[in-house]
Amino acid sequence: MSPRSASVNEELRRRSRERLLQAAVELVGEHGFEATTLGDIADRAGSARGLVSYYFPGKRQLVQSAVHRLMHRTLEEALEREPRTEDGRERLARAIDAVLGLARDRPVLMRQHMAGLLQAEGFVQCPEQRRLAELLSDTVARYGAQNVSADYPMLRALLMGAVYSALVPGVPMPVPALRAELFQRYGLDWEMGVPPESEPGPGSGDEDLSRFFATERRPESP
Repeated sequence: MSPRSASVNEELRRRSRERLLQAAVELVGEHGFEATTLGDIADRAGSARGLVSYYFPGKRQLVQSAVHRLMHRTLEEALEREPRTEDGRERLARAIDAVLGLARDRPVLMRQHMAGLLQAEGFVQCPEQRRLAELLSDTVARYGAQNVSADYPMLRALLMGAVYSALVPGVPMPVPALRAELFQRYGLDWEMGVPPESEPGPGSGDEDLSRFFATERRPESP
């Protein structure tokens, strides 16, 4: 049997990493961070347990990368959905609704993510986190910010604060109230984005996360 080519090995490694990211999001969303082990994630992904440490230094880094992937793909999907628009205010409204929607629809996962950010590791500088930052920075630029390098961190801080406020056990803030505050700050009309009254009811969301994780073989380049 001839050895696999470098491109085939690279593709197999990519697909293995994607499966681990998807499994991490699913299991932490179902059981929480502490109750999910690296062995559980490897088993769900159908990977050898030793491969987890090959791609990620530890569980915290794996879960952060997985959630950042879910966040950036959710944001990307919201920004590009039909009807597509280049209007900066509408795109900012969609971005706000996408992030708040994750807090509403995946509270266990996002609560664990926010708690993880307060650990010593802080933000994990991974490709998923960088892509999320790029999308939010571009959104701020299209909105018309004069100083993106200052306005992007402020938007990020406001979104993080809103997510945290929506998820505090015992005293959560209603997502529509948080949305109203953010929309007022940025001068956005309530009808922009996805207003709460047009959203599906609790439990009716799409739970299949596979579209956010590219586990299928990529098409061959021409």
